[in-house]
Amino acid sequence: MKDTKDLYDYGFFARHETFCPRYGWLKKGFDGVEGYNGVQKEPKIFDADDAIEKLGVGKNMVRSIRFWCLAFKVIEHSEAQGKFRIGGELKGSQFGKALLSTDNGWDPYLEDIGSLWLLHWQLFVPPIVAPAWSIAMNIGDIGIFTIKELGHVINEHRGRIDSLKRYSDSSIEKDASCLTRMYAPPTKSNSDEIECPFTCIELLLPSERKQTYRFNLENKSSLPDDVLMASCFSYAHFFHPHSKTISLNKLAYGQNSPGVVFKLSESEIGNRIEKVVNKIGDADFIESYGSRQLQFEQTPIDLYWATLKDYYE
Repeated sequence: MKDTKDLYDYGFFARHETFCPRYGWLKKGFDGVEGYNGVQKEPKIFDADDAIEKLGVGKNMVRSIRFWCLAFKVIEHSEAQGKFRIGGELKGSQFGKALLSTDNGWDPYLEDIGSLWLLHWQLFVPPIVAPAWSIAMNIGDIGIFTIKELGHVINEHRGRIDSLKRYSDSSIEKDASCLTRMYAPPTKSNSDEIECPFTCIELLLPSERKQTYRFNLENKSSLPDDVLMASCFSYAHFFHPHSKTISLNKLAYGQNSPGVVFKLSESEIGNRIEKVVNKIGDADFIESYGSRQLQFEQTPIDLYWATLKDYYE
């Protein structure tokens, strides 16, 4: 397995300025950088003095849009850098262009709930810009929790990661609050989150006790099989490079694996792979020495793109 001790070297806490990603923000940020309908590219739009006017949002929202566009990897820095930073010259990523381009993007306005699941997955592939999301999902089933309790658990785990020790406890709690509001159904107390599309995937559910939540461990009927399959290939590419097989166990329980990220059981992942793998060339789901494994002849990143193209087109 790829060494993940440096997985969070490029991450930040609380750079979302307390805002969850809102409807239209990723498209707005991508278009601002990449240009659209005759509007020229502007690689430094987020650093521009008139960014507020060009993007049509407040100053803090400009910073938040940039953070989320980088976290979901619809934009990226134009040149390779040493230590990751938020500012600088940006461009549309290959993923961003495929999904959000006005002329030929798969789903520029995110009308397909599968696109929201796909974007959720993007938070967990390197470089990880929002480490609190990754840490929270990898903790395991923590039962019923408040925002403060989630923040405490994230804080405990990030304290073991050298690159994240510089952040204050208050920054961690802001991320715990943002994560919860991003995925939990809107209520009277968090009515602003009706503007966040990710509440639709129902990854977090309210518990009976007021202001408590739990992760949804059910089967996620709104998650398309093809998007799950693509995430399996993506996981193999990033976390198990050079392998021609990956076990179902790793797909279910590995760090930042589809099972962890989507909160799915091993049996559910296996059942879904069995349903779709036969239509994918150069991939098979086999049993070897009592363990089920996803086997592929092409590189997993090529299969990732092929699976998504088949889903959208």
